[in-house]
Amino acid sequence: MNAPIALSCGEPAGIGPEIAVKAWNALRADVPFFWIGDPRHLPKGSIFKEISDPSQAILVSATSMPVLSQQFAAENNLGAPNAQNAQGVIDAIETGVALVKAGKAGALCTAPIHKKALQDGAGFTHPGHTEFLASLDGGCDVVMMLASEQLRVVPATIHIPLKDVPSALTPEVLESVIRITHAALGRQFNIASPRIAVSGLNPHAGEGGKMGLEDDALIAPVLEELRAEGFVLNGPLPADTMFHAAARARYDAAICMYHDQALIPIKTLDFDKGVNITLGLSFIRTSPDHGTAFDIAGQDIANPSSLIEALRMAKKMSTT
Repeated sequence: MNAPIALSCGEPAGIGPEIAVKAWNALRADVPFFWIGDPRHLPKGSIFKEISDPSQAILVSATSMPVLSQQFAAENNLGAPNAQNAQGVIDAIETGVALVKAGKAGALCTAPIHKKALQDGAGFTHPGHTEFLASLDGGCDVVMMLASEQLRVVPATIHIPLKDVPSALTPEVLESVIRITHAALGRQFNIASPRIAVSGLNPHAGEGGKMGLEDDALIAPVLEELRAEGFVLNGPLPADTMFHAAARARYDAAICMYHDQALIPIKTLDFDKGVNITLGLSFIRTSPDHGTAFDIAGQDIANPSSLIEALRMAKKMSTT
C-alpha cells in the first residue's frame, strides 16, 4: 500500500510533539507520515505544513512535516497535562483509526498518552491505548508485541502483579496469544511458516515439576495441541537460555509468560529502538516503547529513536 502513515499526537504536554518533529527531520520523504494534532502544540520554529487530505502528505513530507490539524480546547503547558485537551487526544486517535480503516493511511503510529488526563478530562474508561484501539476495531482480541531488528517478543500476560500471573495464565489465554501471534507473523510480517519459541513460567521451565507444575501441566499441553495443527512451536523453554544470539536465530518470535520476562531481554538488546506493535487488529498499529516523559518535555533532549523505528516499522508492515 502506497499511503502515508498516520501519527496521532498523543499527550501534547509530553515529548510527543518534540519527537514527532525530530522524527520527520530524520525521515522526511523516506517514510512519509502526517501528524494529527493541534499545530499550536508543536515546538516553536517547527517546519510544518497543514494538509486537508492524507494524500497530500506524500509530496509535502520532503520539505515540511504534514499536519492534519485538529483544534484542541486549550494551548499547551509542557510537563503539565491539561484535562481540557483530553477529548482532543482521543479525537486524534479516532481520526487516525478511521483513516487507516478507510485506506487513506497505510498504518497508525501512536504517540504516548497520559491515561489520568484522559480520565479526568474525558471520562476515558479503557485501561490503556491498546484496549481503546481494540474497542474502535469492534472489540477484537489483541496482544502486545515488542519488536526490534534483533528480537520480537510477546508477553502472554501484561500489566498485572507477578503473584497474579499463574491464575491469569489459563490454557485459553495462552492458546489465544499463540494463535494471534502466529497469524500476525504470517499476515503482517510475511513469514510463511512462523517459528515461535515459548518460555516456561518457572525457572528451568519447571525442571520436571521440581520448580513448579505449570510448565508441564498447563503450557506443554497447549503447545502439543497446536503442534498437531501444524504450528512450529518450541517449548516450554527455560527463559534464561532463550535470548542469546544463537537461540534467537532459531525462532521468529518468542512468547513469554509475564511482562518482565518478555521486556527485559528486548530492552537490554535494543533499549532505544524497540517498537510496540498491537497484534490482532484489522489494521497496523505501532508505537514507540516509552511514555510521555513529562520531566524532560520542552528541553529538546528527548530521544526520537523509538518513534523513528515505529514509523519505519509501520511503513515496512504496510508495504509487505
